[in-house]
Formats: sequence, structure tokens, C-alpha cells
Amino acid sequence: MFTGSLVAIVTPFRKGKVDERALADLIEWQIAKGTNGIVPCGTTGESATLSHDEHNRVIELTVEVVNRRVPVIAGTGSNSTEEAIALTKHAKQAGADGALLITPYYNKPTQEGLYRHYKAVAEAVDLPLVLYNIPGRTGVNMLPATIARLAAITTIVGVKEGSGSVQQASDIVQLCGDRLTVLAGDDSLTLPMMAVGGQGVITVTANIVPAEMAGLVKAFADGRVADARRIHFNLSPLFAALFFETNPIPVKEALGMMGKIDPELRLPLCPMAQDTRGKLTRALKDAGLI
Repeated sequence: MFTGSLVAIVTPFRKGKVDERALADLIEWQIAKGTNGIVPCGTTGESATLSHDEHNRVIELTVEVVNRRVPVIAGTGSNSTEEAIALTKHAKQAGADGALLITPYYNKPTQEGLYRHYKAVAEAVDLPLVLYNIPGRTGVNMLPATIARLAAITTIVGVKEGSGSVQQASDIVQLCGDRLTVLAGDDSLTLPMMAVGGQGVITVTANIVPAEMAGLVKAFADGRVADARRIHFNLSPLFAALFFETNPIPVKEALGMMGKIDPELRLPLCPMAQDTRGKLTRALKDAGLI
């Protein structure tokens, strides 16, 4: 259902408020450059520091601007199941095509707790759901067997697999087959994960090179493996540069250098250190982006 290069879009701020004009411009640029879907209010969108009203408004605005041209998968996860249900209900009411739900963080639920969490959301809201596994951020790894259990629920249609393990992605594909779409959660592993059956990526890098990320995924999907490999190697310096510091610090800094947004962040995130900013600048210059 959701395949290709799906951008985990940043949330631009200006003077402490969501910069709706800049966000709308970013969405238009993404669609014009071939991005296959927009994912607002994820980690890259700084969902953790958005108020509920801001979170809801960002999703509403995204749906409005996209206007059904590509899918909108709204980030609606929480470490509180009731809160995740409320956010997902709003996403459905706003017209989102699906929801992306991170595994509950800090709580460190068991595998049974993870299963019950997602099952409760699926039972409460009739909307296609994409699981999001990123143990480096949440402190818990959702195992392939748990994902396979969840894949039996009709409205759970995909997983953003961000464990950093191609083997884990392979195991998920093997266990779930066509019941679940596996999307890379690490940009640098997009190509390797597609090689074992993944069908795309929810990507940070597409924020600055949307056409190239879409081209990478399409090349592999079309069987042009050599082309996909070439794009992968060309993008590898950017994959690294965008994680010199905690995401989304570098990607917002990059978009600021490109003149797309004001690179404002919300505490506890803060501007890049001088040395890493210098390295990012060199990577963007080498890529011809600034």
C-alpha cells in the first residue's frame, strides 16, 4: 500500500511557532521532485516537542496541501496507548491515508505489551497502520515474531524497520511475506533492505535530495540494480552527514543552508557544534546543494 521514497518531513519553526508557509513549500517541492509519500510528525518532524494542537494542525495542513496527490502517513505514536489512539483518530478525521506509530518509548514494554498496544490502536481506529521499530530511540526492539503476529491484523499494513539490522528485515520479510510492506528506517540501508524484500524507505535524506532518493528506490524496483547501486554510493556521504548529530539537527541545518527554511529547533535539541557544522557544509558543497 505504501511503497517508494516516503519523506519523514521536518517541521519548520519561525520565532517559536510552526512555519506553515515553509512547510507547505517543502511539501510542494517534495511532490514536484517525485517523492512517493509525505510523513509528518515523525521523529524528523520533532513530534516530541509539538503540542497536541500543533501536532494536529501539522497533519491537517499536510493533508490539505498534498490534496490526495501522494499518500500522507501521519506520525501518531506515543508511549501511552490512549494517547496514540487519540492522535490516530484525529489523523483519520483529518484525512490522512495512514498512520505511523513508533513503539512505546521509555516504558520498555514486553513483546506481549507491544502486541497489545498496536492491537488496541488497530481496534480503535479503522486506518492503515505502519509499525515503527527503532530500538536506538525507544529502548525496545520489536522482534520479527511479534511483527508477524501483528501482520495478521488487517489494518496493519507495514513496518518501518529501523533496528539497523538487515538480517532482522530479512526475517520480517520471510515471516510476513506479502501480508506486510517492509520499509527501511535507516537511509543507508535502503538498498540492502530492498535486496531482501523491502519496498522502500521512510527517509530523512529526501528532505534535501528528494529526486535522488526516489530515483534510488525506483531504480531497484525496476530491476536496474547497477543504477540503484550508483545512486546509493553517490548519496552515502549525505547519509552519514545527516547523522553527524542527532536527527533532525543536521537536516534542518542543511535545509537552512539551502534557503528552504529557518533552521530553528526546539530544546532540548540545539544548533550544531561548529566542527560538525563544518563537516556538513563540506558534504553539501560536494553534493552541489549549496
